[in-house]
Amino acid sequence: MARIKVHELRVKSKPELLAQLKDLKAELALLRVAKVTGGAPNKLSKIKKVVDWISGFENVVKSNGRREDDVVTHDIKNLCDALSKVVRLGIAQVLTVISQKQKAALREAYKNKKYLPLDLRPKKTRAIRRRLTKHQASLKTEREKKKERYFPMRKYAIKV
Repeated sequence: MARIKVHELRVKSKPELLAQLKDLKAELALLRVAKVTGGAPNKLSKIKKVVDWISGFENVVKSNGRREDDVVTHDIKNLCDALSKVVRLGIAQVLTVISQKQKAALREAYKNKKYLPLDLRPKKTRAIRRRLTKHQASLKTEREKKKERYFPMRKYAIKV
C-alpha cells in the first residue's frame, strides 16, 4: 500500500472518496487479522518493504540463534504494524478531505446570508467574540452629540 497523496484526493468526488475509505478500512481489518494470526496477507508481497524485509530476514536467521518460526512471527507482526500505520494514515487523510470539502460547500452556500452556523464563524477568543463591533463602538449617545454640537473644538490661530 503506497502512501496516499492528498492533492490527488482533493480532485475526487465524494462517492469515490467514500469507496476509497471503505477499501482502506477493509485493508486495515485484514492487516489486523494478519497480525493476530501471524500469517502475512496476500497484499504484503506487492509492497516494496517486503523485499527489504526478506533480504534482511536471511541475515537475521544466519546471525541469530533463534528459530526461524520465532523470527518470522515477530517480523510479520512488525511489518503488519508498519503497514497498518500507513493504512490508518490514509483513512485519516480521506476523512479529512471529505470534511474539508463538506465545509467548503457549506461556506459557499452561506456566503451571502445574514447569519452563519456556529462552526463556520471565526473562532477567535471568547472575549473578542463578545466585544462590541467597530460600528457599535463608534456610535454616540444623544447627550454626546449635543455636547459636541454646542461646545465644538476651539480653533486657535498662531500669530507670527
